[in-house]
Amino acid sequence: MMGASPGAGSPSAARHAFHPAHARRIRAVLGPTNTGKTHLAIERLLAHSSGIIGFPLRLLARENYERMVAAKGVGAVALITGEEKIVPPNARWFSCTVEAMPLDQRAEFVAVDEIQLCADPDRGHIFTDRLLHARGMVETMFLGAETIRPLLRRLVPGIEIDTRPRLSSLTHLGASKLTRLPPRSAIVAFSATEVYAIAELIRRRRGGCAVVMGQLSPRTRNAQVALYQEREVDYLVATDAIGMGLNMDVNHVAFAGLSKFDGLRARRLHPAEIAQIAGRAGRGMRDGTFGTAGTCPPLPEEVVEAVETHRFDPIERLFWRNSDLDFANPEALLASLNRPPPTIGLTAGNEATDVLTLGSLAAVPDIRTLVRSPRATRLLWEACQIPDFRKLGDESHTRLCARIFTHVMRDEHVPEAWMESQIAGFSKTEGDIDSLMHRLSGIRVCAYIAARRDWVRHATQWQERTRAVEDQLSDALHERLTARFVDRRAASLIRRLDEAAEEDLLSAVTAQGDVVVEGHPVGRVVGLDLVADTAGALPDQRLLLRAARRALRTEIPRRVQALTQAPDDAFAFSADGRFVEWDGGTVARLRGGDHLLRPRIEVMDNSFLDGAQKERIRAHLAQWLDRQVRGAMAPLFAARAAVEADPTLRGILHRLEEQGGVVADSLSVPPAQRARLKALGVRIGRHAVLMPSLLRPHAMHLRAILLAARAGRKLPDLPPAGAVSVPADGPHDAILAQLGWIAAGPVRLRLDIAEKLSGELRWRARNGPVPLPDGLPSRLGVRPEMVAAILKALEIPVRAARPLGAGEYGPAAPAMLAVTQDARRRQRHRTPNPPTEAPPRPSKPKGQAPGAVRPVPPVRAPRPIPDGPFAALAALKYPRL
Repeated sequence: MMGASPGAGSPSAARHAFHPAHARRIRAVLGPTNTGKTHLAIERLLAHSSGIIGFPLRLLARENYERMVAAKGVGAVALITGEEKIVPPNARWFSCTVEAMPLDQRAEFVAVDEIQLCADPDRGHIFTDRLLHARGMVETMFLGAETIRPLLRRLVPGIEIDTRPRLSSLTHLGASKLTRLPPRSAIVAFSATEVYAIAELIRRRRGGCAVVMGQLSPRTRNAQVALYQEREVDYLVATDAIGMGLNMDVNHVAFAGLSKFDGLRARRLHPAEIAQIAGRAGRGMRDGTFGTAGTCPPLPEEVVEAVETHRFDPIERLFWRNSDLDFANPEALLASLNRPPPTIGLTAGNEATDVLTLGSLAAVPDIRTLVRSPRATRLLWEACQIPDFRKLGDESHTRLCARIFTHVMRDEHVPEAWMESQIAGFSKTEGDIDSLMHRLSGIRVCAYIAARRDWVRHATQWQERTRAVEDQLSDALHERLTARFVDRRAASLIRRLDEAAEEDLLSAVTAQGDVVVEGHPVGRVVGLDLVADTAGALPDQRLLLRAARRALRTEIPRRVQALTQAPDDAFAFSADGRFVEWDGGTVARLRGGDHLLRPRIEVMDNSFLDGAQKERIRAHLAQWLDRQVRGAMAPLFAARAAVEADPTLRGILHRLEEQGGVVADSLSVPPAQRARLKALGVRIGRHAVLMPSLLRPHAMHLRAILLAARAGRKLPDLPPAGAVSVPADGPHDAILAQLGWIAAGPVRLRLDIAEKLSGELRWRARNGPVPLPDGLPSRLGVRPEMVAAILKALEIPVRAARPLGAGEYGPAAPAMLAVTQDARRRQRHRTPNPPTEAPPRPSKPKGQAPGAVRPVPPVRAPRPIPDGPFAALAALKYPRL
């Protein structure tokens, strides 16, 4: 409920000032929105020597106060709402909220706007009281909807009723997407959460919007409306607060929902409520449209017809509460407030906050001890009428009312220290939107208290303080709303798009590659294509990009020329190896060709390029790619050219070319040819034929790209440069084998390392078993326990280490490299008769697998030679093998 002023709740004063006997004329001006009713009432008010008009919202009272000041001057016009009281000494015309109308003020003219709100279950009793009792000495006017006509005739005998037609038509357009609504649209939602979500979407897709809600202060609301009216934004997202006479330049009203929470429950909107809100579309003689948007269900056909023809079921009852109150004590006051309606057509509404608060405080012992007179009861009732702007849903508002009553009753005034602490607590301007709105609600309560001159000392000073804090919070809230829901750059660009054809838009490409349309950057030229700016998610993207592409008609030929003259280091392979990049963009795709070392270049599809330009680009990139392959694979091409006249070696080099420098076969090559190949950089190894120079990082990376292109897959993750082993059974084992990584038990070894290690260890064991060389695990980059399995996979025999047995002394026998089969064959050819002193060769244990590591046989400890000078060295005669 809006706040009441002193005397506002005094029915005796009302009846004395505005008794029907003094009325000369009572009129009702009824009709839909946009009929000029409010304009007529203001004209009639200012035509009289004095007048009072009541509005349903503080925002409307403030708006029309400014209109009246412009016509009559600031000293002649007063503004009275619950929170604001601007009453010059010689004020003759009053703009008020309906609750704050000064009923003890005599005036020639009295008007009440939106009189159909008599049917509102929460505030209706206030409007009904003004309908029954508020009268001007010369003229009384009620403004509202046609639906209240029958009850006006019944409750106000002799009333003149004028019906005014709407000045423009209102047409239903059906459903629309939120992002496809026409400019100058208002989207109506019924909760702050919905308003924020829709406003955020409109900002991202349409550049921004203004936000209007009932909780906003007049200053914030006016600033937000100014954004819309001055066309900084073309969209307004609001609650149903816009349905109450807020005049804005709206062409279309879109409902984001058809139900609202009325304080008790969620309910569907009545057709008359839909018409009240939809009627904001179209002002003056300009037609308007309405419809639904987003996830809102469609409007029923009968509702659409009712809104378009302005025909609704009449109101059957008005809500009433007794205003002839008994202040003898709280119980008598509550009984008089709950008195039943006196006539047909009136009914009790929802139990208001002030009555609930009165009932709670009347039961508090400390309060009851202070209420000992009608004056005290009246003061308690006035304290209970402090509006609950904050709506915290707890007992804090009741405690506030009790504190105000107690201070005024005991101390005659509210303590200044308490007022100071309250205002200071609400004066902080940091925080988010919800925090600022909460503080605004709090400062409005302080402003209401400050407006009661009988409650506070230095009321004018406190009113100025609260108004200053409210203005600061309002400005901060406007800044937060604008920062969150308005993108001025996008909004101005969208407006230009709406007003101009594609050909009229100015577009260009800067030296840095930025594409601008009408001075606004909308993307960048990357490589040979336009990359749109997605940060702002601009709407009308197709039109915008068409305008941007016009600027590329001259830019792309220049870039094609630059590409075909660019040096080799201007091009690079993409991270996945499938594309060729230039100037930060992808310009071509790599495809497998008829030969591994001759892949195909395929220029990317691009609407800016014609066939001749594509061929120029392809030819240039093909030459670049050929130079890359020949540079990285130079040793292979040189060796291939050197053996052109030798069919045998030419075949080996041909296979190396086909497989990219590694042939995973062991070839039998005569020593002379093997030596010649070695001189050309080709190694005939035990595991493969390879060129070690092609296993270096740069060459291996290019080989991997070529192999991936031939396989039609992206480049796998390659081992880091300098790595000699990688875990086996990885996701890319097949391509690693082709690149030259040989399987060796738990790991894959780089092929040149495997060949070198295999040859070295076999050479070590050529004459007999020898210990494994030190540092082998670190050399291979593996854990020590993995070495045996790696060597076994490379077919290098190893005898496992054996610990000392009982009665044995000296160091433990280490793991030994055993003599390979090849070495034994060579020894037999060199020494036909083996030495007789050599120990017999142990037989292979039954069941032992071929190639398994053979344990070293135990050696018997020598018999000690008693009393010999070299007894301690006797063991050296029998070395442990």
